[in-house]
Amino acid sequence: MPVPLAPYPRPSGSYTPPANGAQSQLVCSGCRNLLMYPAGATSVCCAVCNAITAVPPPGTEMAQLVCGGCHTLLMYIRGATSVQCSCCHTVNLALEANQVAHVNCGNCRMLLMYQYGARSVKCAVCNFVTSAGGSASGAAEQKLNNT
Repeated sequence: MPVPLAPYPRPSGSYTPPANGAQSQLVCSGCRNLLMYPAGATSVCCAVCNAITAVPPPGTEMAQLVCGGCHTLLMYIRGATSVQCSCCHTVNLALEANQVAHVNCGNCRMLLMYQYGARSVKCAVCNFVTSAGGSASGAAEQKLNNT
């Protein structure tokens, strides 16, 4: 016979959510979970690990990237040039859209993204090194021996 579930108790206190329902998000400084918080909050307490994370000042534009070392989602203040992961301590380049360029791999034609100004880019699929602009000759392109 199924056991009836009791409803959650009503929260005590007088929390009033913002009239427009505006919420923002940030990454917990302790466990790296994504936290939602109401507009106007100055800090957020994580329900999972109880870490208190400071909320950036209003008007601060945030950006996100995935750590190249451990694949954790990182949030940072837009305009930063590098972001250090608090989990694996990898320093990640934080490139804006105008700081990256694209080229097709000279071997498998995969679209590759690289930092603007780089001379060549290595394809992660086939390990082919493609010249990144400037050179019309194929001399700068070479196949690496499984490295």
